[in-house]
Amino acid sequence: MVKTIKLGFFLLFIGLFMTEANAQELKVGYLDPQLVLERMPEMAAVQMRIKNFRDRKGAEIQQKEAAFVQAQNDFQQRSGVISETARQEGQAALARQYQDLQTATNTAQQEINQRTNELLGPLLTQLRQAIDAVAAREGLSYVLNTTTSSGDQIILYVAQDYANKYDITDEVMQQLGI
Repeated sequence: MVKTIKLGFFLLFIGLFMTEANAQELKVGYLDPQLVLERMPEMAAVQMRIKNFRDRKGAEIQQKEAAFVQAQNDFQQRSGVISETARQEGQAALARQYQDLQTATNTAQQEINQRTNELLGPLLTQLRQAIDAVAAREGLSYVLNTTTSSGDQIILYVAQDYANKYDITDEVMQQLGI
């Protein structure tokens, strides 16, 4: 029993030692990919194309909304002088038109997202390749993103000496030729 406990402590000690040794080899870098993307020369053209596409889809939806509002106003004006059957048919037509508007809105948003992904895809691929190259060159085990896509910070604190050594944002931009 005592030998089993001693063996258990020995294995625990070896496990802790191995974990400590592995932790010392672990190198974690980080970067601000949004900053890198903003500075990529192609980004301005991509953003303009996305904006134009979004504006075009927005105009299409606004036309459909205006047609729905007009149909709704027309129905309300006629509702006092039409039969119950015509009223029910008009309400059903408005419901279908509203459903069509909702479907068109959802479809437009999906198309905008798809177009955005298509246009940003090549830039994100270039960014990923640059991150991989810098991480390999620097011997990093992990590379973290400093912020979420909505701008919320992920990394809240970095000691200055660590920041100087492991912030690879500038190196990634150099890798991309920025």
